[in-house]
Amino acid sequence: MQYDLIDARLLEIVQRNNRTTSEEMGELVGLSATACQRRLKRLRSEGIIEADVSIVSPKAVGRPIQMLVLVSLEREHLDIIDRLKQAIKSSVEVVNGFYVTGEAEFVLYLTARNIDDFEQFTRRFCYENPDIEGFKTMVIMDRVKSGFAIPIQASAEG
Repeated sequence: MQYDLIDARLLEIVQRNNRTTSEEMGELVGLSATACQRRLKRLRSEGIIEADVSIVSPKAVGRPIQMLVLVSLEREHLDIIDRLKQAIKSSVEVVNGFYVTGEAEFVLYLTARNIDDFEQFTRRFCYENPDIEGFKTMVIMDRVKSGFAIPIQASAEG
């Protein structure tokens, strides 16, 4: 996957605000709106842009409890890891899930309506899963920064 300096600038712009118009982007990078649209279409088709999303306030939609949960497995076998990855993908409470190195095998960021909601999640997801050895929960006191923006520089290939 290659991209140039103009692509890098477009990536910076859409990461800040994916509702920026093609005309506005064109003015910022020195291209026509159509050329910007073509470049963005290519960046999406090549998988450089994975998704166009809006960041929603958990509190505003009735899910004010936010937590990080570290999940440790009984043992690390590929089939167990794959099953847990699938469980993470299918759990609506889990906003982000990461397979990691270190103290735990997975780190989950999840939201809940209330503590009872979270307890139901832990019963279903953790306690009823014989592959999970244990979990540690950290309640998020304040969301200091939220987003998906990745620092962009011109591609070493391009």
